[in-house]
Amino acid sequence: MAVIDFHTHVLPGMDDGSKDADMSVEMLKMAALQGVDVMIATPHFYAMHHRPETFLERRQKAFSRLEGRLTEQMPRILAGAEVAFFPGISQAKRLDELTIEGTNVLLLEMPFSDWTNRDLEEVGELIKTRHYKIVLAHLERYMKISGNRKRFEELFSMPLYVQINAGSLTRWQQKRTLVKMFEKGQAHFLGSDCHGITYRSPNLSQGREILEKKLGGEFLRRMDQIGSSLLQLEG
Repeated sequence: MAVIDFHTHVLPGMDDGSKDADMSVEMLKMAALQGVDVMIATPHFYAMHHRPETFLERRQKAFSRLEGRLTEQMPRILAGAEVAFFPGISQAKRLDELTIEGTNVLLLEMPFSDWTNRDLEEVGELIKTRHYKIVLAHLERYMKISGNRKRFEELFSMPLYVQINAGSLTRWQQKRTLVKMFEKGQAHFLGSDCHGITYRSPNLSQGREILEKKLGGEFLRRMDQIGSSLLQLEG
C-alpha cells in the first residue's frame, strides 16, 4: 500500500511545471519528506498541439535527465499524462500510450467550458467501450463554471474516479464541500498538481492531514489501498 500523488508536473522541461532536473530533484525531496511513495508524472497533453509520438519522445528525454539523480529515498515516478478532453477522444487510436504506466488508467482533464451532452457521452464511451479506468483531474476547478455543477451527478453515476488537488482542501470556501465529496465516495484521490518548489510546490500532506482530521486515519488507509490496487502497486 502506497501514498500516491496522482497528479504532478515533476518532469523537467515538459510543460509549465518543473523547469529543469535540479527543480525536479528538489520537488521529489519535498514530496519524500511528506511521506509520498509514488508520484505520477502527468505532463499536459493537448491533442491540438501534440502528436503522441513526439510527446512520448519528449517525456522519455525528460526522464533521462533525472537518471543517476534519483535515490531510494525519493518517491517512485510513474509515467502518465494529463490528457485534455477533445471532441472525438473516445475514438482516438493512441490513448493507450498516454495511460499511467503499466495500467489502463487515464488522467482526464475536462474542458473549462460548459460541458455538452456529447462530452459526457464520450467519457462514458471511454469507460464502457474502450475500457479505460478514468480519473478526472481536479474536479473542484469546474465548480466555478455554473453550467457544469448540475452535471456532476451524471459524472458521479459513472464508474470513474475523481482526483482533488490537495491545496483546494486548505481553502475555507471549498474545504467543507470537498470533504463531503470524499465522505460520500464522490472523490477518491488526492494530487498535489505541483509545478515547482516555490509556486504550486508539492503539498500532498496538507490535503491528507485535513482528510485525516475530518474523516479519520482509516479513511486514508482505504484511499491508499484503492489507489495502490488501481495502479497495480500491491505485492
